[in-house]
Amino acid sequence: MTAPIHVAITGAAGQIGYAMTFRIASGEVFGAHQPVVLHLIEVPPVMPALEGVHMELDDCAFPTLVGVQKYDSDHLEQALAGVNWVLLVGSIPRKQGMERADLIRINGPIFTNTGKAIQAAAAKDVRVVVVGNPCNTNCLIAMSHAPDVPRNRWFAMTRLDQNRAVAQLAHKAARPIAAVSNVAIWGNHSATQFPDFANAKIDGRPATDVITDHAWLKSEFISTVQQRGAAVIKARGASSAASAANACLDTVKSIITPTASGSCASIAVHSEGAYGIDEGLICGLPISSDGANWRVLPGFAIDDFAKSQIDKTVAELKQERDTVRDLLP
Repeated sequence: MTAPIHVAITGAAGQIGYAMTFRIASGEVFGAHQPVVLHLIEVPPVMPALEGVHMELDDCAFPTLVGVQKYDSDHLEQALAGVNWVLLVGSIPRKQGMERADLIRINGPIFTNTGKAIQAAAAKDVRVVVVGNPCNTNCLIAMSHAPDVPRNRWFAMTRLDQNRAVAQLAHKAARPIAAVSNVAIWGNHSATQFPDFANAKIDGRPATDVITDHAWLKSEFISTVQQRGAAVIKARGASSAASAANACLDTVKSIITPTASGSCASIAVHSEGAYGIDEGLICGLPISSDGANWRVLPGFAIDDFAKSQIDKTVAELKQERDTVRDLLP
């Protein structure tokens, strides 16, 4: 029998965790013949709701789900013992009147403790995807407290922004989603991110040839993608949940599945200096995977406009890093 993959999800009873848990259990992510054990983690007051999630998982009778383990967040080392994947969803959300720096300082200790628990207990091949915002800097904090986990095993979620950008380009071009490829998101998962239209393709052609309204590409397209999260909150009275869960799972799939020729996946990864981006930041970059290993794709054209946008979002990442400097060992 194939050995099971152990997948830990923090905030598993929240809206994002709830939206992704059943899809992982069903075999969608790791395959119909790959057994999965879920390690579901919640804060102590939410443990009764997590019991309800477990009941629903039982009621689905997924053949690929061979175990469910539930833990409260006060026992992280126990929860993360032997896990192969850690999906860090749980974090304190930004509230009205709260500055981004305030959120970083509040969530910092959560990800400090999580990084230490990953270092102490996770499997040697563990890979970590951070969803809880501000995800780039939370990833940086957790990674810094797990020095034995290679830097290429840490990821933060810019895939939601990629998916949003793909949808906007497809709608503008009146083409199906599948026609759009090679869309990169540079920088931070924030309102400074840069959705790269110049290197994108529609039906294999440069997006700038298909969409001739370049003023729209440089203005409304970028601002729509950057502000999409706020627009969702305004419309539904809550932050993106199903789309965030979907993007997290897309991130995992992009890491473990070969990338299509002529395309890329957008994931925030540990910068090694590619494209002149400061080493050590967790920065959105175009990546490609062969199913076992990933790399930053070279050759993306960066004109003056793109460089100015990338510089802006990298500056924010550096500012966030400096805000939590005392939390980085």
